[in-house]
Amino acid sequence: MTKNRHESLGLTNEQVIEMYRTMLLARKIDERMWLLNRAGKVPFVISCQGQEAAQVGAAFALNRENDYVLPYYRDMGVVLAFGMTARDLMLSGFAKAEDPNSGGRQMPGHFGYKAKRIVTGSSPVTTQVPHAVGIALAGKMEKKDLVTFVTFGEGSSNQGDFHEGANFAGVHKLPVIFMCENNKYAISVPVEKQLGCEKVSDRAIGYGMPGYTVDGNDLLAVYEVVKEARDRAARGEGPTLVETVSNRLTAHSSDDDDRAYREADEISEAKKNDPLVHFAMYLKEVNVLTDESEKQILAEIMDLVNDATDYAEQAAYADPETALKYVYGE
Repeated sequence: MTKNRHESLGLTNEQVIEMYRTMLLARKIDERMWLLNRAGKVPFVISCQGQEAAQVGAAFALNRENDYVLPYYRDMGVVLAFGMTARDLMLSGFAKAEDPNSGGRQMPGHFGYKAKRIVTGSSPVTTQVPHAVGIALAGKMEKKDLVTFVTFGEGSSNQGDFHEGANFAGVHKLPVIFMCENNKYAISVPVEKQLGCEKVSDRAIGYGMPGYTVDGNDLLAVYEVVKEARDRAARGEGPTLVETVSNRLTAHSSDDDDRAYREADEISEAKKNDPLVHFAMYLKEVNVLTDESEKQILAEIMDLVNDATDYAEQAAYADPETALKYVYGE
């Protein structure tokens, strides 16, 4: 009997269902945040829609007990896989005191959760790359079994932080996985106006590491390449650059109008490659998901999203007196 794709990668039926649930949860939280934003309840949304397969496939390929993730602002799939909850993310959207990312101080998408080894991001893009390299260096010096996983957009791959971080990691053979989530637009700038080379992964050779470009809509393809990169890093063979190519299914953020630079048919074409739909189709083809279980999973996830929305909306804001907490030493 021929093995299914996920089985040949060592994944069980239970694991791929968990992956599907994580993708669907990310999508449904994101969709709810857009509705809340348009209703004037949540100030800002920066979306993961269209990139969930890359995020979840990669996160499940890591060691979620030891590894550190340094996500960029779209990585809802990554942080959910590493243990954040729908409530955590909604508390951030509503900027409430209980928000574990920043206590309601940062914009949504600035993920950080010390206990889950999710390292805080910053608003200037790509600053997370040198941080990931530094953590990997510390792990190597302390002989710890850890790999750092850092993500960024293809626009960020043109920033100095990426090149300095990649060069340092290559020279010192550090256990870092650099993953570029190429969604073809740096806000409004199309990829062909950003890169002189054909692919972001072409840059890997300059830093003495392998580079791979994979279909970011194919969760199992991303899982496979990140798993190989993780194994390689753990063997002491150094960093890897992975480029996942997918589509951003929304505007850059809730403050952007992408009609100014994208044709409507381009977006409708992108929606035909929706990674969530593709993965559900695969799971049905291999008899892991049925129409009935799909409906049940959706109902359970909508319960989580509704609970998170109600909880976060009613939660308390931070006291004004705490505004300087964590800013200055006490």
